[in-house]
Amino acid sequence: AFVGDTSIHEGDLITIDGTSGKVYLGAVPTVEADFSAELNILLGWADEVARLTVMANADTALDADRALKYGAKGIGLCRTERMFNSVDRLPVVIEMIMAETTEHRKQALEKLLPMQCQDFQELFEVMAPYPVTIRLLDPPIHEFLPTEQQLKEDLQFLQRLRESVRGLEVLSGTMSLLEGSEAGNNNHGIPQMVESRQVEEAILKKETMLKKVRALYETNPMLGHRGVRLGITFPEIYEMQIRAILEAAMECDKKGLEIHPKIKVPQVCTAQELLYVKEIVDRVSAQIEDGLGHKLEFQFGTMIEVVRACMRADSLAKEAGFFSFGTNDLTQATFSFSREDAENKFLPLYNERGILQNNPFDVLDEKGVGKLMELAVQWGRERRPDLLVGICGEHGGHPASIHFCHRIGLDYVSCSAPRIPVARLAAAHAALEGR
Repeated sequence: AFVGDTSIHEGDLITIDGTSGKVYLGAVPTVEADFSAELNILLGWADEVARLTVMANADTALDADRALKYGAKGIGLCRTERMFNSVDRLPVVIEMIMAETTEHRKQALEKLLPMQCQDFQELFEVMAPYPVTIRLLDPPIHEFLPTEQQLKEDLQFLQRLRESVRGLEVLSGTMSLLEGSEAGNNNHGIPQMVESRQVEEAILKKETMLKKVRALYETNPMLGHRGVRLGITFPEIYEMQIRAILEAAMECDKKGLEIHPKIKVPQVCTAQELLYVKEIVDRVSAQIEDGLGHKLEFQFGTMIEVVRACMRADSLAKEAGFFSFGTNDLTQATFSFSREDAENKFLPLYNERGILQNNPFDVLDEKGVGKLMELAVQWGRERRPDLLVGICGEHGGHPASIHFCHRIGLDYVSCSAPRIPVARLAAAHAALEGR
């Protein structure tokens, strides 16, 4: 590309000023963006009049610390699966998935337990005294494994490598025979980086993993074996996470920290699912409280992201102390849209031709998704008047969507950290409009 007399080539480093739109060639020294004194005053005024609490979607202590700087008053969504992808624990997660027996799976989970406990304790300590809402494992477990295509390609490379290694071993042995016994003490300049045995072991591991990936295959994984369904099929996974959350809470309690942990269950569609998980929570908390000598303070609740959950909000409120709307999944379910496919193929056309006024994944659909939310709030609070209700999809950071959340009586919105200042202002606008 040419800009005046300057030519820019593929791979060249450039710096873009997102505020002014200016582009600089090379790396320009940067500083972390900060609030001006005037903006801090304005946001302080906003917080004074807003009824909605603004929380953050944050998965690590670093995320939580950043969210606090933006003015978050807690964490509305901590996605525990993000913790599983770190370098030190992904191999253990894969070991857990590959386990053929419950006993072997529990052995892997025992290795993950102290890691998760540390994760949650760090979150609680950074965010104290604000609430931290932790979502139990949600995505299908095959997402932590390589794809079938990747494994097939790996096997092809390994099989070719096996032949090459065997050839080198044969050549080395032949040279030893030809040159006498002394020659057997060296490789005659023939590189031997790996042995046939190591390649065979790698092939066996890849073949075993490929069988597991094929066994876990689902036609539509986002509507398949995920969320609470996974927790009921493999209860030891949820038990490990619940134990980690409560043991982390116990450690903070011993330090005298005021914390407010919340455990929420994803993809719930019936109260029976909640009851199943709640039994695990009750059993684990009783064990920990026996050692502590007093009760732990925490809340148990549910995600509302399935249409049937909205329709059965009254029965869910009997078991759940709070509702958390997952509007990304709820929007997909309500419209019968796959977000990735819709946005890449037909949603722009729908917006252009006025079939839909907005992208429903950016701006909350008040007439459809919003109506379901309104009914769920109404029916849930008829059963439990003190029911806490919030939203943790990215709609929670959109001003118009925040106004709607205020109108239907939500208690909080939760969004990514950079959207928090806008959300705080929008929450104040919504409160002022309602006066």
